[in-house]
Amino acid sequence: MAPRTTQLIALATAALLLAGCGNSAETGTAPAADQGPESGTVNVVGSDNTETYAPVIKAFETANPGITVNYSQVPFDQFNATLQRRLNAKDSTIDVYTVDQPRVSQLAAKGFLVDLSDLDAKTKAATSQASYDANHFRDKLWSLPMWNSTQFLFYNKTALKKAGVTPPAADPEQRWTWEQVAEAGKKAQQTSGIKYGLLLEQAEAYYQLQPLAESLGGGSGIEGEDALTPAVTTDGWKKAMSWYGGTFATGLSPRGIGGFQTGPVFSNGDVAFFVGGPWDIGVFSSAKVDWGIAPMPYFQGGKPVTPTGSWSLGINPASKQQGMARKFIEFATLDTAGNLATTEATTIIPANTKSEAEYLPRLEKLAGAKSAGATKIVAYEASKTAVGRPVSVGYIQFEEVMGKAFADIRNGTDAASRLETATGQLTEAWKSIR
Repeated sequence: MAPRTTQLIALATAALLLAGCGNSAETGTAPAADQGPESGTVNVVGSDNTETYAPVIKAFETANPGITVNYSQVPFDQFNATLQRRLNAKDSTIDVYTVDQPRVSQLAAKGFLVDLSDLDAKTKAATSQASYDANHFRDKLWSLPMWNSTQFLFYNKTALKKAGVTPPAADPEQRWTWEQVAEAGKKAQQTSGIKYGLLLEQAEAYYQLQPLAESLGGGSGIEGEDALTPAVTTDGWKKAMSWYGGTFATGLSPRGIGGFQTGPVFSNGDVAFFVGGPWDIGVFSSAKVDWGIAPMPYFQGGKPVTPTGSWSLGINPASKQQGMARKFIEFATLDTAGNLATTEATTIIPANTKSEAEYLPRLEKLAGAKSAGATKIVAYEASKTAVGRPVSVGYIQFEEVMGKAFADIRNGTDAASRLETATGQLTEAWKSIR
């Protein structure tokens, strides 16, 4: 963990990047005269590998003779910083870029996205409410949703059988509580010899931990009319994080394992329960471990809450080819076949609801009997339990502060006191953007 002084300096620097946002969101709209040529090359920048976008690029170029799409990858851990720097420099070599949905508000506020509000009705009709909402800021549409997500509870059938535990059902109406998972995971450790009882794939990520607090009525962690007031010391947040910290203190969950290391722990057969996304169905399809899936748990006495959201596509206002850029992002998101093509080389849920309807049966069959129930779980969560990440121009700082707090809680720091510290850090960091 970085020293507190270093953290505050980093937060203050990030806050300054947002200072002076004011009404700059109004500057993203491109005049009709600036739509650029009708043929040529569209430059797209994202963090996924080129193979992911190859099918949709091929389909688009076939449907649009005269337009070529050039995709460039920036590694995920460098993507946001690199993108911010290039957009700030008004780099016209970026026409389209992938947008992490919680960052829409900040990117729009800084004038880094073209206003797409003329596509509002079309987008609303083509996507779920959560996907539609995630791409808005100040009542305007700034990006088009490409993918969606949810979470599953993966379980190790062999370990549970040895422990005499009946696996959880795939029916969302019969989902387990976190308390049940912890009890069964502990039993599996004690009787089957498995190393760990429970592991969350993104062990220090707000995306995956938000549902724990929301399940207990703790809220998103951000409140106020300007969405710049910390609210991570509610009873729900404290109870959820105390429970979460306890899973590591008792050895139910492992410390020191994170990032891309978590998936292999499950695929190697070392954990009884693993919380991960639809992408893991593809990853685990060839794993030797015998597994099944169930809905993401909730807390006893609380309500089921699941994460949602993913990547969208936006247009750089500095682009000189905005007409062609619009054609590409509409094809990759609002066109059924186009959006489906974005999932051809990766296991991710398309945001377009018609594309999703075609995709889900394929997801269900991907791992045979192991992935049985995936379609019903995804459809249920999208319509009844999905809660998006908060819309705030301070979300980037929020995510950074909370990530460090989750890491500390995971490593033994008292949850209540650490959430109080996070509140102070957020209050200080957000002063310059109020």
